[in-house]
Amino acid sequence: MQRHHFLRTLAGCAAAALLAAAPLAQAQAPAMKLRMAHSGAETETQHLAALEFARQVKARTQGQIEVQVYGSSALGNDNTVIGAVRGGTIDLATSGTPYYTGMVGRMNVLDLPYLFTSTEHAYKVLDGPIGRGLLDELEGHGMKGLAYWEVGFRSLTNSRRAVRVPEDVKGLKIRTTPNPAHIKAFQILGATPTPMPLAEVFTALENKAVDGQENPVNIVRNNKLFEVQKHMSLTRHAYTAMPVVMNKAKFAALKPEQQSALVDAARAAATFQRDLIKKSEAGDIAFLRSQGMQVEENVDAEPFRKLVAEPTQQMFADKYGRQLIDAVLQAR
Repeated sequence: MQRHHFLRTLAGCAAAALLAAAPLAQAQAPAMKLRMAHSGAETETQHLAALEFARQVKARTQGQIEVQVYGSSALGNDNTVIGAVRGGTIDLATSGTPYYTGMVGRMNVLDLPYLFTSTEHAYKVLDGPIGRGLLDELEGHGMKGLAYWEVGFRSLTNSRRAVRVPEDVKGLKIRTTPNPAHIKAFQILGATPTPMPLAEVFTALENKAVDGQENPVNIVRNNKLFEVQKHMSLTRHAYTAMPVVMNKAKFAALKPEQQSALVDAARAAATFQRDLIKKSEAGDIAFLRSQGMQVEENVDAEPFRKLVAEPTQQMFADKYGRQLIDAVLQAR
C-alpha cells in the first residue's frame, strides 16, 4: 500500500511539474522570423521605417514575430524582391508604386505628374478608400498590401546644367522609374527617359550612361548622388508612394490578432517615416549644397504642369477611364 501511495505521489508531482513548465516552454518557443527587403540605403527613411516596423511588430505580437530587415538591395533589386514576395521566398517588401503597376495598372494614377497638390492631399488619398482599394487589387497577384510608406515628391538632378524652365530639360538623358506617365512626361519635355532600378543609378550616373535622375531630396542625399550630380531642381513633378506588401499565403496563415498587429505596425511606421521626411528636408538641402550641389529651390512648377499634366492624365484615362483621376482630384 505504501509503495502504491508513493508511486501515485510521484506521478502527481511529475504531472504538476509538467504543467508548471508548460507556460515556460510556450514562452520560450522560437519567434516566427519574417524577412523584409527593400532597395534603399541604410541611412534612408524607408530603412529607418522598416526598423521601426520591425520594432512595432515585435512589441505588438509580444515577441511572437520578428522581422529581419535587409536594405540596400541586399536580397535583389526592386523587381527581383517583389517577384520573390509573390513566390514566397521573401516574406515582406516595400518598393515605389511603379514597381507594382505592371500587375495593377490602375495604381499608375498615384504617380501622374502634378496630380497631388501637397503631401496632405496624397495622404488623404492613400489612407482612404482609394488607396485601400488599390492595395486590395494586389491580392490577385499573391501579395497582401499592408500600408503605404512614401518615396515622396520627386525632383530632378543632372550633371550638365541648371534646370529652371522646361526648355532646360531638352536633350538630357534621365533615369526614370518604369512608370509610363513618368516616361511620357520626360519625352514631352524633350529628354530621353531611361528606366532602371535604383540599385543601378549611381553607377549609370558615374559612367555618364545617363545625365540625371529624378528622386526626392532625401534619396539624393542618402544614395550619395551628390558625388556624381552637380545640379538639383526642386520641380516636385510627381509624388511616389511605397506600398508595403507581404506574401499573401503567409499573411493568411497568421492568427487574426497577428494579422492586425502587422497592419497596425505598418501604418504606424508610415506615420513615423512621413514625419521624418518632413523634418529632414531643409537639412538635406543644406547638406547637398555643402557638398557642392547647386540647388534650385524656387522652380516655377506651372510651366512644367501645363506641358505634362493633361497628356499624362489622358494617357491614363484612355486605358482606365477618368473616374479614378477625378476621385483623386476631388479628395483635395
